[in-house]
Amino acid sequence: MPGKTGPPLTPPASGRGISEAIPLALALAFPDRLSRRRDSSGEQWQSVGGRGFRLDPTSPLARSEWLAVGEVAGAAAGARILSAAALDLDEIEALFGDRIQAWSEVRFDPSTAAISATKGRRLGAIRLSSAPDPKPDQAAIEAGLGEAVRRHGLALLPWPESTEALRHRAVFAAMHDTSIPALDDAALLAGLDEWLAPLLHGKRRLDAVDGFRAALVGLLGYEATRAIDRLAPTHFTSPAGSAHAIDYAAPGGPAVEVRAQALYGLKAHPMVAGGRVPLTLAITSPAHRPIQTSRDLPAFWAGSWREVAKEMRGRYPRHPWPDDPAAAPPTLRTKRASS
Repeated sequence: MPGKTGPPLTPPASGRGISEAIPLALALAFPDRLSRRRDSSGEQWQSVGGRGFRLDPTSPLARSEWLAVGEVAGAAAGARILSAAALDLDEIEALFGDRIQAWSEVRFDPSTAAISATKGRRLGAIRLSSAPDPKPDQAAIEAGLGEAVRRHGLALLPWPESTEALRHRAVFAAMHDTSIPALDDAALLAGLDEWLAPLLHGKRRLDAVDGFRAALVGLLGYEATRAIDRLAPTHFTSPAGSAHAIDYAAPGGPAVEVRAQALYGLKAHPMVAGGRVPLTLAITSPAHRPIQTSRDLPAFWAGSWREVAKEMRGRYPRHPWPDDPAAAPPTLRTKRASS
């Protein structure tokens, strides 16, 4: 299909034959077929219109950089070039300078968590040049970072441990109070424009983003934050006064690691979710080695504790191992230190 009318063809310069005007005529007649070589063999070609063409690599034209294509066979993307003539970039720019456009692009690299920006010139589907863009559009960078998180997931973000813990607590608490907004992956990905977009202002790398906790607290609101504190406290305080972080991401439910001596005197099993869910107690020795995992502390005291205490007395003789731990005073000290 003939293209738009270009500038008039001038007579060839001295020493050039009239036949050398043929490539220019073909390019003007079929501007969307103007093609650039894509591989070293000269078999694959990219056209301005976006189609891919093939050329016999034994053709004398296969080493040309640009071709004005006159005739092709086949309707698919790999149609064969039947007739064409070579021309150079200077001639193309002279003919189609008004169709050459500037372009810019930002790309996210997951390995560096950063945006790279490139700019250049394009004629249709063909990039004529590209180079790093020293002054990319900041809005495009921020949009690229947000799209990277949407595509690759929230694990790209540099979550502080405290914020990760808040998310797990919120997810657990929401199971027991439907008024608490969800902070799971699906909910946060759906609301990226609300909470993440403001954190991306002025950033070019995801590992430079901060302010996550404040953003999530803003999503929750005051009442939901208080409800989470009530249903999913951050720590368990033992009878001995020691504080132990509760892991709400544990496979078996909320779990806490605590020394046996710190639990002495505790007759009821510790609970969360307003007394509905028992904590999984990972009970350890004074050397923080596992002794027992329990979701029913009174049953442990009344059951296998005697055998455990008998073994522990031999290993840790300086620490108390009473026969009735539920009635014993809690302590974090050795016998010598407490005497």
